[in-house]
Amino acid sequence: MADKKDELLHFWFGDDQDDAAVAKAQAELWWGHRAEIDEMLQANFGAAASAAAADVLDHWTGSPRGRLALILLLDQLPRAIHRATPAAFAQDARARAVAEQGLDSGADLLLRPIERLFFYLPFEHSEDLVDQDRSVGLYGELLTAVPTVHRETFSSFLDFAVKHRDVIRQFGRFPHRNQILGRESTPEEKTFLELPGSSF
Repeated sequence: MADKKDELLHFWFGDDQDDAAVAKAQAELWWGHRAEIDEMLQANFGAAASAAAADVLDHWTGSPRGRLALILLLDQLPRAIHRATPAAFAQDARARAVAEQGLDSGADLLLRPIERLFFYLPFEHSEDLVDQDRSVGLYGELLTAVPTVHRETFSSFLDFAVKHRDVIRQFGRFPHRNQILGRESTPEEKTFLELPGSSF
């Protein structure tokens, strides 16, 4: 399973050493929501994601990039493998805990900026406003840390963090998860869900 760590990181980030180029090249994988990508992730990394959920891969946290790979398995992979089901969010608390411990040790600062993007996503995915405020702070710090030539790319990541926080600030939860999680939407949430871009 150790080889899966490096395989996942290479698959997720590719070979390019330019972070903006990575963000462009990998955008379809990261944000495309395509069934064929979900199926490919299930086939290649589904077993690793299950192992992460069972706490079998906790030893990966011994290195910053190993911790990042574990966060991907707990935060990103379930959203693809279990898309539109409650299992998509089932490992969110665990992903936050792994990220939180990494922040405490400074592991995130030993990663490339584009890797830090995914290290911080568990906070952006939280339905707790404290986590959301932390997410915005982390992405703000990340933006100031990147070279000027990459500011446009990383400013978009901060913009999305702010949008997520604003939804939690308004509703205390993500309305687009309500149907998946069997939650009743309020009239205000139903109106919101009719707006373009209301679902992340």
